[in-house]
Amino acid sequence: MRRFSQRSHLVTLSEINITPLLDLAFVLLIIFIITTPLLTQSIELSLPKGGSPDRKTIKSDIRTVEISTSGIYKYESKQMNLSTIVADLTRDKQSNPNLVVFIRADKDCRYDLVAQLLDGCQRNRISRYSLRTDPTPK
Repeated sequence: MRRFSQRSHLVTLSEINITPLLDLAFVLLIIFIITTPLLTQSIELSLPKGGSPDRKTIKSDIRTVEISTSGIYKYESKQMNLSTIVADLTRDKQSNPNLVVFIRADKDCRYDLVAQLLDGCQRNRISRYSLRTDPTPK
């Protein structure tokens, strides 16, 4: 019968097989790559037709507010009430004078929901905003 020395026993215990760890890391990476775009969904809106394609704007200057037909406001994909949105936009305007507010309102939403947002922007001297539409095809 073959005897194993104490030294060889310790050597085999100190070796860690990292192949299963790498497999797990790659699986988690793939899961995160697939699920990340799903987490950044916005409200399902049907924008009115018209307008023209955008001119170039720096992405860091844009803030997006969405308004659904049921009166739900979303600011940068987070549901908030109107006063919080206006306060956040005012704070962003103070730190970035080139701020542009994109307003995405459903074509069937009440006009007063859009008007309240515009009024809040104007009261806080936010003068650059864009009412978003689906551009008409050429």
